Amino acid sequence: MATTSSNGAPSIVHPSSALATPDSASRRRGRRSAELLVQMTLEEKLAQLVGLWAGAGENGEVVAPMQDAMLGERAQEPFAQFAAHGLGQFTRVFGTRPVDPAIGRKVLRDAQRFLVHETRLGIPGLAHEECLTGLAAWRATAFPTALAWGATFDPELIEEMGAAIGSTMAALGVHQGLAPVLDVIRDARWGRVEECISEDPYVIGTIGTCYVRGLQSAGVIATLKHFVGYSASRAGRNLAPVHAGPREVTDTLLVPFEMAVLDGGARSVMHSYAEIDGVPVAANADLLNGLLRGTWGFDGTVVADYFGVAFLQTMHGVAADLGDAAAQALTAGVDIELPTGNAFLEPLAEKVRSGDVPIELVDRAVLRVLRQKEELGLLDDEFVMSLDEPEVDEIDLDPPQHRALAARIADESIVLLSNGGVLPLGRPSSIAVLGPNADRVAALFGAYSFVNHVLDQHAGVETGIDVQTVRQAIATELPGAALRYAEGCAVDSAERSGFAAAVEAAMQCELAVVVVGDQAGLFGRGTVGEGCDRDDLELPGVQRALIEAVVATGVPTVLVVLSGRPYAIDWAMDTCAAVVQAFFPGEEGAGAIARVLTGRTNPSGRLPVSLPRSAGAQPYSYLHPPLGAESPVSNLATRPAAPFGHGLSYTTFEHTDLRVESPRVATSGWIEVCVSVANTGERDGADVVQLYGHDVVASVTRPVAQLLGYARVELAASEKAVVRFLVPTTRLAFSDRRLARIVEPGTVDLWVGPSCEHRETEASVELVGPAHPVTVADDRWVQVDVVRSS
Repeated sequence: MATTSSNGAPSIVHPSSALATPDSASRRRGRRSAELLVQMTLEEKLAQLVGLWAGAGENGEVVAPMQDAMLGERAQEPFAQFAAHGLGQFTRVFGTRPVDPAIGRKVLRDAQRFLVHETRLGIPGLAHEECLTGLAAWRATAFPTALAWGATFDPELIEEMGAAIGSTMAALGVHQGLAPVLDVIRDARWGRVEECISEDPYVIGTIGTCYVRGLQSAGVIATLKHFVGYSASRAGRNLAPVHAGPREVTDTLLVPFEMAVLDGGARSVMHSYAEIDGVPVAANADLLNGLLRGTWGFDGTVVADYFGVAFLQTMHGVAADLGDAAAQALTAGVDIELPTGNAFLEPLAEKVRSGDVPIELVDRAVLRVLRQKEELGLLDDEFVMSLDEPEVDEIDLDPPQHRALAARIADESIVLLSNGGVLPLGRPSSIAVLGPNADRVAALFGAYSFVNHVLDQHAGVETGIDVQTVRQAIATELPGAALRYAEGCAVDSAERSGFAAAVEAAMQCELAVVVVGDQAGLFGRGTVGEGCDRDDLELPGVQRALIEAVVATGVPTVLVVLSGRPYAIDWAMDTCAAVVQAFFPGEEGAGAIARVLTGRTNPSGRLPVSLPRSAGAQPYSYLHPPLGAESPVSNLATRPAAPFGHGLSYTTFEHTDLRVESPRVATSGWIEVCVSVANTGERDGADVVQLYGHDVVASVTRPVAQLLGYARVELAASEKAVVRFLVPTTRLAFSDRRLARIVEPGTVDLWVGPSCEHRETEASVELVGPAHPVTVADDRWVQVDVVRSS
């Protein structure tokens, strides 16, 4: 498990989790589950396999795909009627509409008392919530979005965040979080890019696994999603077919999930909506039973993405009716239908009674559910007694320590893309703060924040957390400067009537800061987010024209992009005095941007995803083989405007003397390399040391560059350090022509540089011996040590 040691470098420790139960504990526990199972009627068993989404959409809110059509009368069914035989899960008690935390906790506890005292077997329900950018609940801390986590290259910090989120959820009586998203970014046009960590599977795996460890350390189950292939949809369109081959699925898309299961002890997995080569994942036994449970040994629960079981009939057309859909999903390995029981109640019951579905399949899923509840302590007498404890009047879901953590993540995530010398700002006498995202709170948050997921459908309800806009944060950071503000245009509008005021404001000031980007939303209510895909990668609306109008004044212009995806802004990097990228940095994000602009924070974020030059190059990954690069046989340019790993600082770093401990390494061994890094500037700063490799000749085409390991290293001005990477050869594994995952012998080029494109210091190593078959017993994590010198 990668963590960060006291010297600031990721190191390796053995993974553990508050929810990972060793074999001896598993034998002791589970007895209660087995005792309950033999007592249950069919109706009581099926009740454990579904959720209940009470009151969802009753005021017209839509927060899930096809919600209106799928819920029907279920949303209005009285709780006591729905849960008469028990209940598997409570769906989003806090995350469906604005609920006072103390009142929501009481409602949940009252419902638990009903299940314990008014149902025959007295089995409590498990409560789940969304928690990608913090608990998605009113008044809870809104952390930066996952793409910002990737930009930090700081797994330990994200583990802290996971633990903080978990503690909040546990305080409310929530047991399961629907995060992290481990989808590998393949196409920047896809709306859910902002929920993803990176385009690099290892970065996703290390950071995502640390999130899992943090959340589960608080006693809250992490749910890996979306297993698997969801992000590889055709043309970057949400819920479109996936035509990834088995090699791409195995070598790229599955890697983060494997790490989070095997090294993070994740206790739940959510199937994706995707169909891969015509087979929906929700009905794919090879993936859910064969790989996940068989090869990886996963023994937690598989939950359906919302309405995913019913979609086998209604959207995929592979099931004749809901009963058929339930049978296929259950057989494939789906244990729990969320958000409610469309298919796993009466339709599945009919299949069982007719003999079409063996009761043993139902028992298998029920036993997994009961064992998980037992792991959480829900079947213990102590939980029952806790329901009699006095209610609390007030619960702080946004405590100062969580705000401070949100600020640290935001600080580390800001990426300085270009700088002609205007930054840091110093103390300007006047500054124009312009643009559609300069003075909007919602511009700081992703689509799975409560602000943009729920509150946008509840006009007049306050945000519930203290949030500065970028305009306000700059005013706070530069109290002596005269500020002029103009919106200029909306995020996604053709209206240009505000341009004149923006240009006038810029001309009256010493410099201009133009803040542009996205509005996150759901299903067409935003420019990015679930169901908010793009057919080009220009800034939405007329934002580019606004920027160009301000630049044309001759006033030095700093561009700040607040977005959930990378946009094609190479033209801005050529014309603006500086460009700053902030991937939805959360409630403390405006302050982080202002601190970077003034230099109080030295920017240290690095691009976790390539910055595209145009939509014509999509889908794109820096992990492309030689034919994915620019070529004289095509007139289309693929090279990104800024490469994966790029990010500037207000100091300078130098990487030298890359050394390989042994020039020949067994294919089953470890590659030990060291590199010297120096802060050659006059300011303290943080560098992300990036070790890349390239398999020179292989039996199948390999990426021209692949991140093997990384280390975030804090260095004082003029300080030096030696970074040691111990790389398991499995970091170079791939599926051969027989689709067997192996490490082949041969030459591997190695280099360290400020991005995947730049080879600052180079070496090579020869892997020798027979091809090594890779198994789950092999190491997957790079060990890193840092030795400092003055």
